[in-house]
Amino acid sequence: MSLLSRLLGSKPSETPEAKPEEYEGFAIYPEPVKDGGRWRIAARIEKEVGGEIKQHQLIRADVVESHDEACSMSLRKARQMIDEQGESIFR
Repeated sequence: MSLLSRLLGSKPSETPEAKPEEYEGFAIYPEPVKDGGRWRIAARIEKEVGGEIKQHQLIRADVVESHDEACSMSLRKARQMIDEQGESIFR
């Protein structure tokens, strides 16, 4: 079970893992979490720094109706975080 699932107390996702989007040298994996009949915006952001893969879990309070919409919004929020914070998200 992923850290995200344990934190939110949800069951493992039944949706396949999305392919990452490359953005400014980061890999963004949209990983929306099923929350009742809706989807919570969440993503994993990764980047190789100094020969080591660093990760950041983005979890938002926002929920939307569809999985596709949640993936799209998760990517948008992750890109925004990268633009604002860059590699400092890994600290």
